[in-house]
Amino acid sequence: MGSTSLSSNGGMSGRNFLGFTVHVVTGRWFSVFASFLIMAGVSATYLFGAYSKVIKATLGYSQTDLNMLGFSKDVGANVGIVAGLLTEVTPVWFGLLIGATMNFVGYFMIWLAVTGRIAKPKVWHMCLYIFIGTNSQNFANTGALVTCVKNFPESRGSMIGLLKGYIGLGAAILTHIYLAIYGNDEKSLILLIAWLPAAISVVFLYSIRPMKVIRQPNELTVFYHFLYTSILLACYLLAISVLQKWVSFSQAAYAGSATVTICLLFFPLGIAIREELALWNQMKQPIDPPSAVKEEKSEEVKQEEIEDTGCLANICSRPPRGEDYTILQALLSLDMFILFIATVCGLGSSLTAIDNLGQVGESLGYPTKTVSTFVSLVSIWSFFGRVFAGFYSESLLVRYNIPRPLVLAFSLLLSCAGLLLIAFPTSGSVYAASIIIGFSFGCQMPLLFAIISELFGLKRFATLSNCVQVAMPLGSYLLNVQLAGKMYDQEATKELAKIGLKRSQVKELICHGKNCYMLSFATLAAVTFFGVLISLLLVYRTREFYKGDIYKYREEAETIGENKSS
Repeated sequence: MGSTSLSSNGGMSGRNFLGFTVHVVTGRWFSVFASFLIMAGVSATYLFGAYSKVIKATLGYSQTDLNMLGFSKDVGANVGIVAGLLTEVTPVWFGLLIGATMNFVGYFMIWLAVTGRIAKPKVWHMCLYIFIGTNSQNFANTGALVTCVKNFPESRGSMIGLLKGYIGLGAAILTHIYLAIYGNDEKSLILLIAWLPAAISVVFLYSIRPMKVIRQPNELTVFYHFLYTSILLACYLLAISVLQKWVSFSQAAYAGSATVTICLLFFPLGIAIREELALWNQMKQPIDPPSAVKEEKSEEVKQEEIEDTGCLANICSRPPRGEDYTILQALLSLDMFILFIATVCGLGSSLTAIDNLGQVGESLGYPTKTVSTFVSLVSIWSFFGRVFAGFYSESLLVRYNIPRPLVLAFSLLLSCAGLLLIAFPTSGSVYAASIIIGFSFGCQMPLLFAIISELFGLKRFATLSNCVQVAMPLGSYLLNVQLAGKMYDQEATKELAKIGLKRSQVKELICHGKNCYMLSFATLAAVTFFGVLISLLLVYRTREFYKGDIYKYREEAETIGENKSS
């Protein structure tokens, strides 16, 4: 039985084991597992609320200065046009390597600043450092997410939901690892997010790459298995976060908790190996190997592609929704403009709330330990929002033709409730607000990416998804820096005036009480509700499109084993 994968004693022979190992690490499913780890690593941008206080305290920044840092973080995290364009013309590994380098350089410089190892930097220096550090996530995000969506185009909703879900979990995962290694030292958290995400990207440089699209009958089932393992991890992290509220953990306890977290994080590897083993055994059978999606093109179509001049071609003559748009065709369309405004309102408000959670907790008298719990709750419930939006919106679309823009409008409406809980706080309301805002924020990202891929095609998905994300830092600047930050400083200055002090007489500007964020968060809720109305306009415009078959390429795909009878 030379063609089989098993030796005579029932085990896999050495040569076959080596061949199978290569098959696994170069397979589509291992690429998905590697993408989960990379996406979990690039979630450092959501930890800003956990380490922003140490930056403010050690460098003596005002809240406006800190919010400017938050704005620079959001610009870096969401302006990924360069990463998108680079992904289209260079190998994926090159983008991952650039991202890893930028991540280490940016955050390492911040760590040097807060630990006093370099001279106190000016605010714009810190803005540059955090921009470099957070911009690195676009290279990892684009490389992993876009590649996986192209490798699994029929499961794009589930794929995006899972990958974005791991970003949501990543902040809680990194927090557990940091507490296990460094203890409760916020400065060391910055060091951890400098080296760990960079190391993960370097390890999996060659695992993330485009592959031939294969239709597997059990593909959706496999994604649900990935979902179940990720939910198990999320529930564990949630349980630990709740337990930390009541029990004081030693560093040894944190180490044990982190060990369990890492084990759960590697559960998807077993699923990937199982699926690759099934494919390996099928390839050893005396039948034709699994067939890729056929992409037979007529000479006329090929000639059109040759004559296509790129993003400047046929700007005014747009194809139907769902076909591949050029970059300018998409960017100049009304659908994209509506998505952009909805993103400014919805994600801009959510980012503002998340970035200010540390100061919200402080102003309302919550201890530092509890503020860290708020950040973990946002991270974990962001995960639930992402997988809910990915899987549930896919189910609603397939079964009932309910358009994703309608689910987007619902998620924005939910965010309004969370923002109002902070604007008019009661006992424990910030806990509920953290859960609601985290869940709704998590919903918005995969929905936005899926809508872009469905309306404008996959050909320019890498660039278009990063173009739309520019709306997030724009919203953050308007709502965080210009609104929340200035209103906070005004309230804090009023408090100083009441006790006869001036701003120059105190190192750190701190506000206490419900008034610190009441007006700003009420305004954020109103802006988000405007985003709901804008999203409903997109629902109306795309209602006919979502009633049809939006994945027309399904007819061209072949199922594994379909050609056995030929």
